[in-house]
Amino acid sequence: MAVMPLFLLVAGSAAIAGLARRTPVPAPLMLVAAGLLASYLPGIPDYTLDPHVVLPLVLPPLLHTAALDSSYLDLRANLRPVALLSVGYVLFATVLVGYAAYLVIPDLPLPAALVLGAVVAPPDAVAATAIARRLGLPHRITTILQGESLVNDATAITAYKVALAAVIGVGATWTDGIKEFAIASLGGIGIGVVLMVPLHWLRVRLRESALLENTLSLLIPFVAYATAEQFHASGVLAVVVVGLYLGHRAWQVDFETRLQEEAVWKVISFLLESAVFALIGLQLRVVVRGLGEFGTAQALWYAAVVFVVVVLSRFVWVFPATYLPRLLSSRIRAREPDTNWTAPVIVGWAGMRGVVSLAVAFSIPTHVTGGGPFPARNLVLFLTFTTVIATLVVQGLTLPALIRVLRLPGRDAQAETLAEAQAQSEASRAAEERLDELLRDERNALPGPLTDRLRTVLERRRNSVWERLGAVNETTGESADATYRRLAREMIDAERRVLVRLRDDRKIDDEMMRTLLRRLDLEEATAYREGAS
Repeated sequence: MAVMPLFLLVAGSAAIAGLARRTPVPAPLMLVAAGLLASYLPGIPDYTLDPHVVLPLVLPPLLHTAALDSSYLDLRANLRPVALLSVGYVLFATVLVGYAAYLVIPDLPLPAALVLGAVVAPPDAVAATAIARRLGLPHRITTILQGESLVNDATAITAYKVALAAVIGVGATWTDGIKEFAIASLGGIGIGVVLMVPLHWLRVRLRESALLENTLSLLIPFVAYATAEQFHASGVLAVVVVGLYLGHRAWQVDFETRLQEEAVWKVISFLLESAVFALIGLQLRVVVRGLGEFGTAQALWYAAVVFVVVVLSRFVWVFPATYLPRLLSSRIRAREPDTNWTAPVIVGWAGMRGVVSLAVAFSIPTHVTGGGPFPARNLVLFLTFTTVIATLVVQGLTLPALIRVLRLPGRDAQAETLAEAQAQSEASRAAEERLDELLRDERNALPGPLTDRLRTVLERRRNSVWERLGAVNETTGESADATYRRLAREMIDAERRVLVRLRDDRKIDDEMMRTLLRRLDLEEATAYREGAS
């Protein structure tokens, strides 16, 4: 892709994603719609999804960011439903969708139909979690959807490789398929386990240089993915394992590194996610042009069938996967919370497809062994495209309304704040005891005002969360804590203006101003985080 089209893609998609934040429409849907419209505008170049770019260069950082933000403990606690969706459902959907396409589309061989099934089987890692978080779904549902999206790509790509081998003439038996899946999954997990400890050790040892640590952080997902793929293992699983471990151990890294790393990965994720969804829409002209011998009406009929089967297959799998383990095991009934029918309905409807499906579809070879054309390759591309668009638009647009109709309980903000306050209180007690212990040593002697300042900061941190549970101001609608934060930020802003004026008057130089501004920035960041919590 040339530099200028790439720049236009990134800049345009970022602008649209920013605009979407001011509307009730989720950003992925607005980006896809904008891409669809832009694909037919005069002068817009052809943007073709190159699987050799998307899979090794775009997918790893997106998965790594999602893994860093995930909870290893929550995923472990929900391992069974996550595994049933990310492995069981993907294989089930591959077979069901593939067989339905085989029955409906004349002259489409079953192995080629199974290629289509594997391509459209995995829900998207970005769309589902982005919408789930925006809608404030219960924590367990969000964890399950996020965990599924982290792993299901590996299952789908492996199933795709097995089906593809049968189509192109390499040959694949059930034994070959099981062996391929075992090597890919166990190998990817194993390589992730081997890499995660030395990578974390290196991050901790580099704590004197936040820039070096963040440079390493940017390289980690690509190193993990490339290493696993070199051994014919799942690069997706390697990236996820490493990301989960590093996220679980992030507290051991220097605070400056954590602040920079969070900001850097937020920017990267925002740009990549925006560009990815815009790219999905921009494929319309390329895909339709390649339909060839298939008429538009005929292809749309096939697309409707595939979409319906994709949606129904998820419900057919989710309900038994939710209730059968509870019926068969008293341990599961005792260990896991009860659920009503609304939760599996939401999980079943939150099955949006995304860029991985399109990238894998574009990697389908044009010819099989012996030189013949791949059966209905252009139709498979079209059906993948329509399935991705239909799930994003139909399910993505109606999911918020469905949640409101079902009255699914959101997160209990009051209970979460109470738990946060109790945890902060316990941590503050430990900090106060440590301070008293340190001050008993003459080497740590401090002037009284500085000692009082340490205790004041500690007391402020301990009380701030409890204050959010209090009553609000009848005039402003703010809690006392919110008013305190707003006034503190106004004071910081006043200080910042004075520092800039002193620099402009040449009473301090730029280096001193930057040093003082950084201190204010850190204080303001603290105020912002408290306000957002």
